[in-house]
Amino acid sequence: MASALARLGRPTLTLAIALAIAALVIGLTGGEPLAAMRALLEGAFGSGAAILRSLAKATPLILAGLAVAVALRAGLFNIGAEGQLLVGAMASAWMGFAVKGMPLFIHLPLALAAGAAAGAIWAAIAGLLRAWQGTHEVIVTIMLNYVAINLTHLLVSGPLKDHSTLASATPKVQQTARLWSLQDDPSRFQALSATNFSAGFAIALLAVLVVWFIYKRTAYGFQLKATGEGPEVAATTGVPVKRVIVSAMALSGALAGLAGSVEVLGVHRRFLDAFSPGYGFDSIAVALLAGGSPIGVALSAIAFGGLSSGSLQMELVTDTPRQVAGIIQAVVILGIGARYVRRTR
Repeated sequence: MASALARLGRPTLTLAIALAIAALVIGLTGGEPLAAMRALLEGAFGSGAAILRSLAKATPLILAGLAVAVALRAGLFNIGAEGQLLVGAMASAWMGFAVKGMPLFIHLPLALAAGAAAGAIWAAIAGLLRAWQGTHEVIVTIMLNYVAINLTHLLVSGPLKDHSTLASATPKVQQTARLWSLQDDPSRFQALSATNFSAGFAIALLAVLVVWFIYKRTAYGFQLKATGEGPEVAATTGVPVKRVIVSAMALSGALAGLAGSVEVLGVHRRFLDAFSPGYGFDSIAVALLAGGSPIGVALSAIAFGGLSSGSLQMELVTDTPRQVAGIIQAVVILGIGARYVRRTR
């Protein structure tokens, strides 16, 4: 019990220190720290609409954060969640608009599966190179990010572009491939429809439970942990280390691809060029803050989603630049990094 409280306390303390430093920066630059922090919290969780908006922003961060966490569990550092998210989003969008004549109960799962499969394949490239060639996954996933960014830009600007709009975007997905969202019935939900909250949040929570179950209740979960703690020792005990490395990266990529899918199918209803503000990169901080725990990832993602949502309110009410939220995230990353450095000494 004490160790669990300690694990919860460290990220909370890190986040509190980050908020304090952000308040200090606001004060030193002539702002009003208390008013800014109050507006930040009110914009994040001060009303029903604010909470739903924060949860909507947290949805892709939960899935992408789980992606990074799964890789970390196996001793791998997946920096490529952004690229995997983009290819997953593109695959789901294509499945959503190009395939017609299917009922919702078939078309929607297929569109989600397409996104997860695309992300898994994209990440498995790095896993295969690491397992059989020893190529570091950090280098490969960073390079694959750039390939994914430029590939999806090429597709959405050319072969898959919807020429009825000036934006670089695919056609809208069919009704049968859309996740339920509050925006589907604006007359009923009124102001809440602008929050972008969708059934993607339920999918993200289900993914948290699935990953937790894998960790705690399956032999594969033990293999992930054993490989992460020491692949050489794990191999001597019969763990198929190479297979675990590849499968861990594939599972990681599938979760990141699913993050892109829920944004396309539940929020934008099409692939928009550069629709991600950096979910894949923010997910690294989310996973590290959570210490790799699936439930911790969900809580960290909600905190980061609240920061993103609340920063808009803070800027509107107090004229404090929304980039202050970036300062908070940066301090969190520095705090986590310092903790990892101490562990390795």
